[in-house]
Amino acid sequence: MKEIESQIALLTGFQVDFIVVGGVAVIMHGAIHVTYDLDVCYSRESENLERLAQALKSVNARLRGAPAGLPFVLDARTLKQGLNFTFETDIGPIDLLGEVAGVGTYLEAIKQSLRGEFLGHELQLLSLDHLIMAKRTAGRTKDLLVLPELEAILEAQQSDN
Repeated sequence: MKEIESQIALLTGFQVDFIVVGGVAVIMHGAIHVTYDLDVCYSRESENLERLAQALKSVNARLRGAPAGLPFVLDARTLKQGLNFTFETDIGPIDLLGEVAGVGTYLEAIKQSLRGEFLGHELQLLSLDHLIMAKRTAGRTKDLLVLPELEAILEAQQSDN
């Protein structure tokens, strides 16, 4: 969890506009879940891409799983030309999503997000019903396994209202 705290502090410190969408969002919604990386949907506005590139450079970000020596320039232009990136950094893995399966881009996801506190930081996170939608749409085994617990949390919240 120390790595994730450092990753959140990095992005918030550089004033990056992002929404927590992966395992950390699952935890923030109250599920018992273990995660080892931070998954965020990021704004693709030019100024945000500049801040994001600077943040990533400051922790020596490199493409996860890329062959050694692969030319890669980490800057706003490269981030703009791509969409989803998985990075290894000095403070652990960070996954950047330009688009969330079943939800859409940052501009669409921000409409389906809410504020929450995690490890002393106020963050935007994907709403529970949209997180469920994203997990279902992604369809990976690890996403499908967490669905029953997320759906139970959603059902409990709805019965409380």
